[in-house]
Amino acid sequence: MAINDRIILGIDPGTIVMGYGIIHVQNSKLSLVALGVIKLEKYDEHADRLKKIFERVVGLIEEYKPDELAIEAPFFGKNVQSMLKLGRAQGVAIAAALSKNIPMTEYSPKKIKMSITGNGNASKEQVSAMLHNLLKFENTEGYLDATDALGAAVCHYFQNSKTQSGVKKSYSGWDTFLKDNPNRKG
Repeated sequence: MAINDRIILGIDPGTIVMGYGIIHVQNSKLSLVALGVIKLEKYDEHADRLKKIFERVVGLIEEYKPDELAIEAPFFGKNVQSMLKLGRAQGVAIAAALSKNIPMTEYSPKKIKMSITGNGNASKEQVSAMLHNLLKFENTEGYLDATDALGAAVCHYFQNSKTQSGVKKSYSGWDTFLKDNPNRKG
């Protein structure tokens, strides 16, 4: 896998709606390949939803042939049952990728938000708006699960581009950051 030419699949796991976003990285330029959601509310049984998540993730992998998977980690909530279901959905998506020998990396929602917007407490809408500016795609109003997944993929690219260069640089302000990162301009 060439670091200068790769496809990254991002997933925002869910048992009612699962988002996915796929980007192509070529010579440090990002482009959107696909973006969407998988709606699972029509399946009454949790096991049926998990099976469908596995099948759809395998289908996305077979169709788009990603080199890597970036997945959002479940956040900690008060409802233990919801957390268990979300963890299972994430595990099934990871298992689907691993079954196709796709390496995966997990990112916390805060890490993704920080990577995309510079603010770990940004709203889903702010993440979506920044991704629209970065990748120049049609409005996906109502598809915040999809843009969350896209955020995971873009976060993964940003994290790897930092580590590939071997140098993590600090900036004195937004203007100096943009000079070194022209692909982040809105």
